[in-house]
Amino acid sequence: MTHFQKFTGLAALVPLALAGVATPALAAETAAPAAPGITDGLAQMLLGLAVVLGLLLGSLWLIKKLSAPHGAAAGLKVLGAVPVGPRERVVLVEVGGAVLVLGVTPSNVRTLHTLPAEALQGTTPPDAPSVSGPFGDFQGWLKRSMERRNDAK
Repeated sequence: MTHFQKFTGLAALVPLALAGVATPALAAETAAPAAPGITDGLAQMLLGLAVVLGLLLGSLWLIKKLSAPHGAAAGLKVLGAVPVGPRERVVLVEVGGAVLVLGVTPSNVRTLHTLPAEALQGTTPPDAPSVSGPFGDFQGWLKRSMERRNDAK
């Protein structure tokens, strides 16, 4: 083999080396990008979080606006309800300046009594126990039971 043939063989490898194919070290340098830092995507992440929170708050506002009563139902206010049977209850509803006592069953609603709204103001004495459910004042009952138990020891 002559020097000329060796030179032309090496000359054929030069474009491949420049392209990064011939030498593994050169290929490793071009293929491995630098590892991203922790702050590189921080602004993008915060912007995405702000968009999601904005959509959430906007959806909540829209639901509140759409669920608000309109027309005649805007003046109604349910003051309370007491069950009197498995499917029956007595409901106090304030409409304008009047309070209606309604009997509600699965098949109908009847007006039992009508009161002026001022008649219900201050009707409960301040020392009366609060009724927290259909079974009365559970918190007061439990406190009295614990006191009796401690006194018995």
